Amino acid sequence: MRMWFICRFCCPAAQSNSNPEWEAKVLEYFKGQLKEKESHSWVPSLNDVPLHYLKPNSLVKFRCLVQDMFDPEFYMGVYETVDPSTKANVLRCGKYKDVTECGVDLNSRNTVTAERQTFYCVPIPGESPWAKEISFLSAARVVPSTSYVPSRQKRSYEEDDDDMDTQPQKQREPHTGTHQAEPHGNGDSKRQETEAPSSQTTTPSDCSSHLDLNFPLPGERGPACLVKVYEGLDSFKLNDTLEIYGILSVNPVLTVLGEEKDPSLLLLNPTESMETPEEQRAHDPPASLVPRLHMLYARPLQHNNPLLPSAPTEDQSAFVSSFLVEMASVRAELLAYLTHVLLGDGLAAEYLLLHLISDVYTRRDVLPLGKFTLNLSGCPLNSYTERLYQIVQQLVPCSYRLSMSLHTMNSMRLVPKKDYVANRLVSGALQLARNTSLFLDETQLEQGQLDSSGVRNITALGNLISWQKVDYDFSYHQMEFPCNINVLVTSEGRSLLPSDCQVPLQPQVTPPNMEEYLTTIHMAQFTSQINKFRVYLSLARTLDYSISDEVTKAVEDDFVDMRKDDPQSVTAEDLHRMLVVARLLSLSLGQTTLSRDGWMRAKHIDMLRRSRTEQQKSLNGNEP
Repeated sequence: MRMWFICRFCCPAAQSNSNPEWEAKVLEYFKGQLKEKESHSWVPSLNDVPLHYLKPNSLVKFRCLVQDMFDPEFYMGVYETVDPSTKANVLRCGKYKDVTECGVDLNSRNTVTAERQTFYCVPIPGESPWAKEISFLSAARVVPSTSYVPSRQKRSYEEDDDDMDTQPQKQREPHTGTHQAEPHGNGDSKRQETEAPSSQTTTPSDCSSHLDLNFPLPGERGPACLVKVYEGLDSFKLNDTLEIYGILSVNPVLTVLGEEKDPSLLLLNPTESMETPEEQRAHDPPASLVPRLHMLYARPLQHNNPLLPSAPTEDQSAFVSSFLVEMASVRAELLAYLTHVLLGDGLAAEYLLLHLISDVYTRRDVLPLGKFTLNLSGCPLNSYTERLYQIVQQLVPCSYRLSMSLHTMNSMRLVPKKDYVANRLVSGALQLARNTSLFLDETQLEQGQLDSSGVRNITALGNLISWQKVDYDFSYHQMEFPCNINVLVTSEGRSLLPSDCQVPLQPQVTPPNMEEYLTTIHMAQFTSQINKFRVYLSLARTLDYSISDEVTKAVEDDFVDMRKDDPQSVTAEDLHRMLVVARLLSLSLGQTTLSRDGWMRAKHIDMLRRSRTEQQKSLNGNEP
């Protein structure tokens, strides 16, 4: 596909064509081409290809999260320029462009102003190294063009960010996981050419005076983009994860315009001259640091697992059908693997597996249905929880470990906050993509005093766990944003945070060297086996589920029978938890309906868990 096609049909000559629907037909054509299953193989990705390898005005894609949505802006959809030699007027098109041609006739009656919106998009926060690596290896290959020579002295991401970043270097290092069973080759070194370090300061005021990439998580690296959106604005919302196809714009003039506004733009939108210097820096960063992407088509991502088909197609249906056949066997292998990781505790491994496939599938009023926050208590101290997280990171496409030390809770910004000086949303660590695995390591919490910031952070984590929502701070009010985040809490005793299910860990083995033990377990898995686990966990989330009237009646009767002898022994909350466990057990086996056997199995493991919890309480009389 050639981008001249767009340029040709965006020109005024095309607009004067007898067919007034030329623009819709162009977009329809491109959307049809980009929906083809092979489009990923020939469209280069900003996530994988260095920016200086890509030609300006070329077609690219970007896998990202919508971190902020700026105010609508006006641009010259059609305008006239005056040829300096012939004095002739020439009609030009301004769509999919950031800068007008020289010699704009500001008095032309043919000028047509249009409106577009800008999204600030960042790479998906916490994307696992293995997911990035597989995406990179399957990405379209781009060879630097020998015919294209940039007309500017390229500023690298690192040069831009080193001048402006306020974070120490050690906090900007990528968050790496455990050693993988598969070799990486040289993919990492090549991909790092596309990556820019982020900075996450602890006070929003700093963000007004220092330009950073505003990534939600500290230590994240990668390109950020200003995405120009022309249609379907109502179909996008904050925190959406998208794969955007569009026209790349890295015009060096944008850097100048960030400092000195084009008079023609000020004529179109006088409010441009009212921007503060902080707002200009946030909204008009150098194009070499934050390229512009003019959206042609955006595909919502239900997941970002590169091992699965990413959109509902016939191929995906065939893939799901073929994998369902081996769901039970893969489950058994994964359960055995997790049992070894959890030091021989099969019950804890069962609950961890169910937690990893949990998902908020709907909301009833304010209640999120399907969430399953797990508290693994009794975890060994030292490095066990960190290694456990690294193993979880190898299984899920998105994750983040929050070490709940006193310093972290008092200093880290978890909740996004509106910066009215720079007119942007300053990101926080809880601005995450759907189905991100959030690993809260409470074993790191020591004695001390939480300050007001720490109390707010604990409250935010509690609201996230209980209601699957984060209240963003808009200074004068809070705005509620629903989310879908899997929260796993590891703790020494019972967690101070709420949870849907607590499982005290009962190790059956005591390795003399925990690090060596866990490394050996992981390295014993072949790459193909780990990939099956990754597919299994993502696929189980996507399956439909239902309960027949017959099984519903049986469950109700069972609940009444359980309460006959002691009404306090089983509460409505217990019933709800068992129904969630029954749902996850069914889906973990590839079953889309609840059977009577599935319900009995859910009751059985819940009884074992409650018995263990009561036993743990009697041993630790001081626990609530």
